[in-house]
Amino acid sequence: MSGSSHVVVGAGLIGRRVARLLVDRGDRVTLITRRGTELPGARAVAADASDATALAAVCDHANRIFLCANPAIYSAEEWARVWPPIFRAAIAAARSAGAGLVVMGNLYPYGLPQGPMTEHSAERTTSRKGLIRKAGWEAVKAAHDAGEVRAVEVRASDYFGPGAGATALLGERFFVPVLESRVARVVGNPSLPHSWSYLDDIAATLVAAADYPGEWGRVWHVPSGEPHSQLKIAATLNAWFGTSGRVAPIPLLALRTMALFSPQLAGVLDESYQFRNPFVLDASETERMLGVRATPWEQSLRDTAQSYRAIS
Repeated sequence: MSGSSHVVVGAGLIGRRVARLLVDRGDRVTLITRRGTELPGARAVAADASDATALAAVCDHANRIFLCANPAIYSAEEWARVWPPIFRAAIAAARSAGAGLVVMGNLYPYGLPQGPMTEHSAERTTSRKGLIRKAGWEAVKAAHDAGEVRAVEVRASDYFGPGAGATALLGERFFVPVLESRVARVVGNPSLPHSWSYLDDIAATLVAAADYPGEWGRVWHVPSGEPHSQLKIAATLNAWFGTSGRVAPIPLLALRTMALFSPQLAGVLDESYQFRNPFVLDASETERMLGVRATPWEQSLRDTAQSYRAIS
């Protein structure tokens, strides 16, 4: 869809990358954030993603709307307040503009996995955040099924990549201690296989989903390669860089205690089942139908590690 007009809602780690991909291929891009964040080649607009009227006005001539908003909140109570109006506003804007709606999602709706999660796995979540995200996609899907909008959701596992920062579970709090030959404290069992989604691959899958000429109203998965345990990742880094970093789990009791005083850790605790069980993402259907592939693991891991070596 090169040369088309798109709106990207959110300029976080993923929204910025999506906007750059679209600008680089010659599309007209409007980037919406609360502060009007600027990005070379894109039009910056300051707007509230939950304000349906404001969002519809900005999206008036859009071909695609990418919902990449990521409010900087962690508690389930805040999620319950913030997310529903954002979904309603995005649906209304897409309906008004006749634009395709591409939603950035996660794996929370599946809940405790019963093996590798595919694009058609049952959504069995019982967690508070999982139910909120599940309800958001259900509202979007209902609007799609009613013929009001065309919509898809792209789901990724825990993200990593240069610049992922302190909020990523495979981010600063993991790489910096390991690369400094210290102990990285992690959630759950660090020996279990876990899928990790590279930030550039997430953006590429969102754009590919937006370009897909076939049926919409479905979920796509970000190609994430083979799963890797946190112990294996640390061992790889040590072998590459001559370090002696270690990984140790945060005791569950300690996590529960800390969660009483930290909304961020309370959210982590709610979803900690992802690290107490194998958590594997299967994106083979997405790879086959959208033609996207995961960045080779050694390349993505090494590039990410090098970015943290610069700050460690």
